[in-house]
Amino acid sequence: MEIKAADVAKLRKMTGAGMMDCKKALIEAEGDYAKAQDIIREKGKLVAAKRADRSATEGVVVSKIVGGKGYMLCLACETDFVAKNSEFSVTADEILEIAVKADAADLEALKAVSVEAGRTVADKVTEKSGQTGEKVELVYYAKIEAPMCVTYIHTNHKLGVLVGFNKEIAMETAKDVAMQAAAMAPIAIDRGDCDPAVVEKEREIGREQARLDGKPEAMLDKIAEGKVNKFLTENTLLNQPLVKNNKISVGAYIKQADAEATVVAYKRFSLND
Repeated sequence: MEIKAADVAKLRKMTGAGMMDCKKALIEAEGDYAKAQDIIREKGKLVAAKRADRSATEGVVVSKIVGGKGYMLCLACETDFVAKNSEFSVTADEILEIAVKADAADLEALKAVSVEAGRTVADKVTEKSGQTGEKVELVYYAKIEAPMCVTYIHTNHKLGVLVGFNKEIAMETAKDVAMQAAAMAPIAIDRGDCDPAVVEKEREIGREQARLDGKPEAMLDKIAEGKVNKFLTENTLLNQPLVKNNKISVGAYIKQADAEATVVAYKRFSLND
């Protein structure tokens, strides 16, 4: 049977698949759109299965602030060529909108969100594998809630940050803090938020290093605590020296804008980490 260009374009709009894939699917389905969609979906599953052992180290990070909530996710693929394709970014944005609408709590909840006709977000991602011929994964998703939320996406679209404040502050200050978090990769907001196991590991490292340096046994604990203090200063957002002015901490910088303001939520993701 004859497959018209308009039919191919219609299926492409419905599935996002390439023109040739849509034409082949329509020919195989004898013009039945429902069957053609199933064929395209099965192709996506096949590609995903074949490339399951591949590494998806490229992709895009996208984010959105809606009122007192911030959303961020990363759709990953194998090559920079696919990541820079506008259609790939459109898919990432579509999934982000689904996350916002569903107010998904976490990554697994987002994957399970129903899109249409029994399809889930996970199915949508799998179908993207069929369209691109690469492994495509939804590798990250996070949501924060705070009286004021800001986001920063680095120019390469591989790094993103969400920061929440306990109250409204000057946007310039808020953006500076988000860019600080992007650049300096703090592991927590404040000292007390750090994983105790991570802190203890740094303490052990400091103690052992001091021992190897020949320091007296009685001094090891004191030296180790100094190392831990330095580690916490350098790796917690509020205590880091401000990149724009390293004479003050990020926390002090925020206080300059509003004495009662502080950071209460923080998420950071980088494909390069």
